[in-house]
Amino acid sequence: MLWLYRLLFLPTLILMTPAYVRRMHRRGGYRENFKHRFGAHEVPARRPGVRRIWLQAVSVGEMLAIGPLLEGLVRQDGCEIYLTTTTSTGYRLANDRYRGLTIGIGYFPLDWWPFSWRAWRRIQPDFVILTEGERWPEHMHRAARHGVPVVCINARLSDRTYRRLRVFSSAARLMFRDITRLLPCSAQDEARFRELGVPSARMCNTGNIKLDVAIPLLSTEEKARLRRELGLGDGLVLLGSSTWPGEEQALLEALRQTRERGVRCSLLIVPRHAERRLEIERLLQKVKLSFHFRSRGVPPSEVDVSVGDTTGELRKFAQLADLVFVGKSLPPHTEGQTPVEAASLEKPIIFGPGMSNFRLIVNDVLERGAACQVSDAAGLVALVAELMRDSSRREALAAAANQWHRDNAGAVARTLAIIREELVKLKS
Repeated sequence: MLWLYRLLFLPTLILMTPAYVRRMHRRGGYRENFKHRFGAHEVPARRPGVRRIWLQAVSVGEMLAIGPLLEGLVRQDGCEIYLTTTTSTGYRLANDRYRGLTIGIGYFPLDWWPFSWRAWRRIQPDFVILTEGERWPEHMHRAARHGVPVVCINARLSDRTYRRLRVFSSAARLMFRDITRLLPCSAQDEARFRELGVPSARMCNTGNIKLDVAIPLLSTEEKARLRRELGLGDGLVLLGSSTWPGEEQALLEALRQTRERGVRCSLLIVPRHAERRLEIERLLQKVKLSFHFRSRGVPPSEVDVSVGDTTGELRKFAQLADLVFVGKSLPPHTEGQTPVEAASLEKPIIFGPGMSNFRLIVNDVLERGAACQVSDAAGLVALVAELMRDSSRREALAAAANQWHRDNAGAVARTLAIIREELVKLKS
């Protein structure tokens, strides 16, 4: 099956290149170390007696989640980490946060055998860690050829991937055969992996490391300064967290109707992709509200709408919110963004029906009374206007969200324990 993957990879890559180039142009930042995509990594020489781990975390969410793992592996276990990512936003965040914990930060190579072979020859890892859905056949084949263990942490299967792998069982075998340990993030994912042929002996449900998020809290003075920097007044703040196209329009209508009901409030939009700033600016110009973009410095005065179009600041922005809408969840979007950070910060949460990537989390928080779900944009507008006038209901939602988060802690410790088990085997 690997030979077919290799045969089809290049023509598939050629077909996808135009869309890939357009996306790179929109997001920016891809020129730096673009050679890494072809395996041309520059890595320091090996240190005698020190285990080298190649850790791949695809983008911003995974980068934020792996911090405690990096700390433990480097400072407690004495390993050295070469960290790769796929997106330019993930790359910038990794450089900002983890430069001191790694021997280098790069882009993951395209999974075609010449590029993968070249990257492996330069990086020379003793151990490979892949996060969430990162299961690249050529990469794992290289690991097997070199006798290097592969541990997939926080492993999950989206509904779409699960359906496809059920149909193409040979592809499932290719993706899972060279994995040493697979650590599903939920019981549902564990059952799906087992159905696709992963032996139970190679799996352990460690829970979701993203639920172990520890967010540095801002002081009262820091919050006040951040509000000024964003142009937010002293009223309530509605946060659109990781929004996608169409959702900003619904939030603007929610702001209008909330204000019509006599509530002093402002809107803070944090788009999932900062390169959409021009699209959002055109929308804001049409509704004739005052607005400001974080990337343009400090506004001269308070604004109706502030846009947090920067990378890695959502956790700070969320601390200013009185109500949080979780994006990519209103139709036609179906996958959703994570509600975990908002829950850990004890914020009342709203999301739409499209939360398929977080179905188990959504079911749990709804059952615990820790969030509200709406069916469409009209439902979002009505619920925001209602909740912004009801402080006691917001407080009840926030307390339940925070309790849910505390009850689901411990995944990082369980994940680290299994990684250490495999490292001990490596030394013996």
